[in-house]
Amino acid sequence: MFLSSRMITSVSPSTSTNSSFLLTGFSGMEQQYPWFSIPFSSIYAMVLLGNCMVLHVIWTEPSLHQPMFYFLSMLALTDLCMGLSTVYTVLGILWGIIREISLDSCIAQSYFIHGLSFMESSVLLAMAFDRYVAICNPLRYSSILTNSRIIKIGLTIIGRSFFFITPPIIRLKFLNYCHFHILSHSFCLHQDLLRLACSDIRFNSYYALMLVICILLLDAILILFSYILILKSVLAVASQEERHKLFQTCVSHICAVLVFYIPIISLTMVHRFGKHLSPVAHVLIGNIYILFPPLMNPIIYSVKTQQIHTRMLRLFSLKRY
Repeated sequence: MFLSSRMITSVSPSTSTNSSFLLTGFSGMEQQYPWFSIPFSSIYAMVLLGNCMVLHVIWTEPSLHQPMFYFLSMLALTDLCMGLSTVYTVLGILWGIIREISLDSCIAQSYFIHGLSFMESSVLLAMAFDRYVAICNPLRYSSILTNSRIIKIGLTIIGRSFFFITPPIIRLKFLNYCHFHILSHSFCLHQDLLRLACSDIRFNSYYALMLVICILLLDAILILFSYILILKSVLAVASQEERHKLFQTCVSHICAVLVFYIPIISLTMVHRFGKHLSPVAHVLIGNIYILFPPLMNPIIYSVKTQQIHTRMLRLFSLKRY
């Protein structure tokens, strides 16, 4: 990547905490950015439209005012916010609007990206609990997942996702960044800023590792455990037809879990072991991590969940006529 003298000056090593950082697009392919902007703009439009439609259908259809769909609306809202938190920098680079981001803006963006990632993991865990209660304890489903309890679960998810991440994010403001201010992605991540710091980053590193273990890893283990219990309960059902019907209610959630965890594991592996990979690979994996779950979740639930599928078709037919 060839940088102008002004840009080299702005991203060169310094100990200032107020300098700018250079966002990384597809290095060496700057001439193709106008073409790249077409699919990326389309993906963002689909993310915003798809999740807004899921929220609209659940909000306007009284028959969908059930715990399962309340949790689905939380997932759609999380995906919508994830798209909105990155659209400016990702498309800004491709459209030639921006190349740099201030430290304060970078910290704010990283706060929302990581907070929303933890929130999505927490919502997926809540949805796994919903499926567990619905299949393993159906007679008590409505008494366990009451509206007041769902509100409490939602508030707990928000607090869990954004409260515990605050200390390491705030501390980013007080670190000295003496390496070249060039980020690995077209958006800001906590680990990317740590890589550029020359201050003592042990607190941030250990705290971030603890959060990953206590939130992402723990959620994944609990989701797996819930499905072991669900599988045990389903296999106890005598009828093959009923087994198939019960499994079908979990397909959408299993797909959403895979769509979330596979990109996040891939990004972690690339950051940890992919130092030899080209910058383009880092940018591509980063964009998949940011865009794949918000893009796929509305598609998965619109296709695999009969109630959402039916309402979506009805919505399109009303718009058509």
